Amino acid sequence: MEIKKSPKADLEGGKTLSVLMGLVIALAVLFVGFEWGTFDIQVVTASEGVADIIAEEEIEITRPEDTPPPPPPPPAPVVAEVLTVVDDDVELEQQDILTTEDSQQDAQLQTYVAPAVVEEEEESENHIFTVVETMPSFPGGDPALLLFIKNSVRYPVIAQENGIQGRVTVSFTVNRDGSVVDAEVLRGVDPSLDKEALRVVGTMPKWSPGLQRGKPVRVKYNVPINFRLQ
Repeated sequence: MEIKKSPKADLEGGKTLSVLMGLVIALAVLFVGFEWGTFDIQVVTASEGVADIIAEEEIEITRPEDTPPPPPPPPAPVVAEVLTVVDDDVELEQQDILTTEDSQQDAQLQTYVAPAVVEEEEESENHIFTVVETMPSFPGGDPALLLFIKNSVRYPVIAQENGIQGRVTVSFTVNRDGSVVDAEVLRGVDPSLDKEALRVVGTMPKWSPGLQRGKPVRVKYNVPINFRLQ
């Protein structure tokens, strides 16, 4: 049985027309869009841009003003030499002409001062020397001094009993006449030995005095005395 359709109910008949209408509308919208987005572009030539830059950066050039040169210094005054004419009969005062050597000699004479003569102070008679040109000496020399000490020493009994021994150094002064004075113990060992050493020095004979510049003087002298038990 054949199916019959009504022309009003046929949907395929208006499909083509709808597609064409849509295409026309789309083209119209696209055309309007292109026309709406156009804008004016201002073209600046190279000559106009360079001219504007030069106009902005142009600086006024200043030049120094010409100053007049300073006036020349005034000329030095000219002194005219005045010559005095003197007759031959007039006597002129005689003047001495000093040379450079004469002035130097006068200056040396004026500035020269004679050196002061320093008189040597004579040594006081009480001055005691420790070192002189000629040292004092025991009669007979050092061997005679050692023999004298050996024969003069008397060993103290108390020191022998206690086994005390050692070296006592005695200092004394040899006067200008050779006498021995002011004996003292510089380095002692025991009071008994120190006392015996001072006694031995006090019994010494006169020495040959020390000499300084050919004159006898007082001299300090040291002598060691040994105490040994056998």
